Amino acid sequence: MSRGFYTILAAQFFSSLGDNALLFAAIALLNTLDAPSWEIPVLQQFFVFAFIALAPFVGPFSDALPKGQVLFVSNLVKVVGCAAMLVGLHPLLAYGFVGIGAALYSPAKYGILTEYLPTDKLVWGNGWMEGLTVAAVILGAICGGMLIGPHIGEQLAQQSGWLQNSVGVDTAAEFAILVILGFYVVAALFNLYIPTLPIENQPKGRNLHYLLTDFWRCFRLLWQDPLGQVSLAVTSLFWGAGTTLRFIILAWASSALQLNMEQATQLTGVVAAGIAIGAVVAAKAVPLNHAVRVLPIGIAMGLVVIGMIWVSDWRPAVAMLILIGALAGSFLIPMNALLQYRGHQIMGSGHSIALQNFNENLCILLMLGAYALMVQAEFAVSTIVAVFGLFVSVTMGWLTHRHLRDQD
Repeated sequence: MSRGFYTILAAQFFSSLGDNALLFAAIALLNTLDAPSWEIPVLQQFFVFAFIALAPFVGPFSDALPKGQVLFVSNLVKVVGCAAMLVGLHPLLAYGFVGIGAALYSPAKYGILTEYLPTDKLVWGNGWMEGLTVAAVILGAICGGMLIGPHIGEQLAQQSGWLQNSVGVDTAAEFAILVILGFYVVAALFNLYIPTLPIENQPKGRNLHYLLTDFWRCFRLLWQDPLGQVSLAVTSLFWGAGTTLRFIILAWASSALQLNMEQATQLTGVVAAGIAIGAVVAAKAVPLNHAVRVLPIGIAMGLVVIGMIWVSDWRPAVAMLILIGALAGSFLIPMNALLQYRGHQIMGSGHSIALQNFNENLCILLMLGAYALMVQAEFAVSTIVAVFGLFVSVTMGWLTHRHLRDQD
């Protein structure tokens, strides 16, 4: 592949690395401010909310400009969010502002693949994109934890007197945020070297009424298209289930495996490693015109999740979580590529990815809400695992049946 493609990947890696490390730094900053404990989970809600609220606007914005320029602006917004956090803006508000940058970034990040790569390379390109994103998730957690930890973060913050005098950085959390700001700057610099591509789907209007009406029109178009419908439903289910699964693993690791929080957090990284494996396999083995054939893999993933109930040792737990991640990656990558392809054909890549983000983040909020209700009702962890796995399998089975019926 050309240098331009690898430039896109490099920019995505550093931007995603910053996103994932910043969550831990923001949590540490809240702790230094003696913020109430309920503000910590709300951080993620502030970040996700931008994807939902801005969905009608980020697609047209992405399609109105060359994608490289959109990525550059998005990373600058993230830089401003980090800087605002450093100068004293409340972490919730500052992290929400970074979420705005991420919401702007996502349609261009995926949309540029459909414009830059030929159709027969789209699944392959998605595999690389998701694989590097998963690597950024894992490394972001490690990097964020190290930067705010006592062995590195505190020592660097205390010994770097010039940082205290020049920019007022005197805690590990602030030092971590400063480093993460650098990640976003590096990503923005890579954005400057992304090849300028022609604008294929210039928005026809820019007033509020037109944008909202057009968003609803595109929403209906994508859900009414057989291939768009199944791919959008599957990717939304994946992200809702994947986000919820991280919290379930933390509770399950504590109750079933007797692991502490640090060890349980590492198990969530194991799932991410499995997703990377599945992404690589799918990128090489599943052509775009056969993408829907991976739907039964989602059924299998739900059944394997149910199997967690009978695991009580960390060694088989690691193997099972890698398998869950690999199965998830195997059906996510082809579905992502299919959704991008159909969305690009129907309405433009930026519009379709914005719709994808809207649906996926709604699914995240709903599934996390259902999980919170089960926890509040004091369901046993094994019961939650069983309900979650059964829901994934039944939903994927229904989607498979519906798609096959529509094909007849």
